[in-house]
Amino acid sequence: MLERPRAAQLHVAATAFLALFTIVGLALYGLPLYYDHMVTEFGWSRTQVTSGNALSKVVIGPVFGFLAGSIVDRFGVRRLMLAGIVMAGLALVGLAGVTTLAGFYFFYFFNALGYVCGGPLPAQVLLTRWFTDARGRAMGVAYLGIGIGGALVPILAHALAVTFGWRGALRYLGVLMIVVAFPPAFFVREPPRLQATDDPAHAAAALGPIFRRRAFWLLAIGSMTSIGAIGGTTQNLKLYLSLDRHLSQAEIAGILSLILIGSLVGRVTMGWLADRRPKKHVMVLVYAIVALSIPPLAVSSTPSMLRLCAFVFGIGLGGDYMLIPLMAAELFGLRVMGRLLGVLITADGLAEAVVPMGVATLRDRTGSYTAGFTVLIALAVVGAIAVAMLPATRRKGPIV
Repeated sequence: MLERPRAAQLHVAATAFLALFTIVGLALYGLPLYYDHMVTEFGWSRTQVTSGNALSKVVIGPVFGFLAGSIVDRFGVRRLMLAGIVMAGLALVGLAGVTTLAGFYFFYFFNALGYVCGGPLPAQVLLTRWFTDARGRAMGVAYLGIGIGGALVPILAHALAVTFGWRGALRYLGVLMIVVAFPPAFFVREPPRLQATDDPAHAAAALGPIFRRRAFWLLAIGSMTSIGAIGGTTQNLKLYLSLDRHLSQAEIAGILSLILIGSLVGRVTMGWLADRRPKKHVMVLVYAIVALSIPPLAVSSTPSMLRLCAFVFGIGLGGDYMLIPLMAAELFGLRVMGRLLGVLITADGLAEAVVPMGVATLRDRTGSYTAGFTVLIALAVVGAIAVAMLPATRRKGPIV
């Protein structure tokens, strides 16, 4: 295996970091910060403001997620990432000017397309093809961009909204995304081509037996339910704290920022544990943290307790997403990882999209978030049980 140029690897890692920082950290975690403003100004229901994310992910994710892989193979990662960054940024600019649900859905679909083309998928392709022995560490560093972006965006969005209003804040956030992420992606070098042994056709042929294994379905159910619980919480939390609990925008910004700060701690801590303890046990711990932190997050009566619960919930959030590919690699091997993660990520994305809208619908129909938060707790518990039922695996060294 030829050694990759060090300078090129550093550029690739920085490019992936900034793409995830903007498209996931600023946009995915930033957009729910404006839901309460839309409910107040337009009179839309909670179901309607959360349905943009749900409908766009359900339509865009499965269709364009698989198509994006073919585009990478034909045109390269760089062009796809550049297009995704521009689409995601312009989608936020467009959402800043909407007054109708039709416009809201149009730009949310545009944002979802930007996420698929410029977010985790091309970042993972860049990192896995440019790095060999240091692949795991490079992935971990790049994914810190999500936590840092998500931790900064509540404070940034609040500061911009105070100065420019919520529409101006959303517009400036979209421009900032393009300014930050586009230049490094423009100058990044295309990754080396796949070796014959890494041909996706080999991986596709090996997926059939995996789909017939009980472990695959347990992992799929566990990841879908837990990520659904996380998505349902994060997408509705600003609405709940603002419109139901009547907290100030500054207090809410601090609480939401703590969730993503906790996610940084979760990524580092759970990654460290996963190298030293059976990954199944670490995964059960993470899913238990998610299940146990949602109830106090929903009912805590004091801001200090809310902040503590938000931080603990964030630890679970950070560990959750990171452990899924590690667990999949340990159970099924590296040869099928690309296509297998494509299936799991698509399924998890659907859960992350549908559950928040379901929780919002329950709130609209019952007048309370009690039923919705009960569903989220139940999903998190199911996820922990499913992962606990996974077969024991022999602990190995870090997967690279």
